[in-house]
Amino acid sequence: MRSTMAEPSDPASREWLCRALYTASRAMTARYRPALAALGLTYPQYLTMATLWEHGPSTVGQLGRRLELESSTLSPLVKRLEAMGLVTRNRDAHDERSVNVGLTPRGQAMRENAVSIPGEIGAATGLSATEQARLVAQLRELTAHLEFATPSIAHD
Repeated sequence: MRSTMAEPSDPASREWLCRALYTASRAMTARYRPALAALGLTYPQYLTMATLWEHGPSTVGQLGRRLELESSTLSPLVKRLEAMGLVTRNRDAHDERSVNVGLTPRGQAMRENAVSIPGEIGAATGLSATEQARLVAQLRELTAHLEFATPSIAHD
């Protein structure tokens, strides 16, 4: 998905990538909203549930790594899912610092109602499966570069 446009040279046009990613992220989240409203979930709650459906019971730490969320963000989210009757939280018997998160029968059953969502969203992108896979790989590469880039000196 390389553009044939010349590389932007002025600082304002270099923000196009930032704006495009921000706009695409907002559009993606908005596209999920109606389907998730039917499930009674927010987007972050859905991502957490999808991770549990895919990987099974996990510690809060494992969920955090998979979702790239800090424990301080994830813990209240998991507590809310527990209050909704979708997950259980239990201290690990061998390590009191570790909290295990698992699906309740209701949380597991919700998967049946959510199974069509990824396909619907994928179709809404207008991209083929190959194009989607390529874009995901590019975004992961971009994320890795940004996470490991040396911060530049702030400009006045």
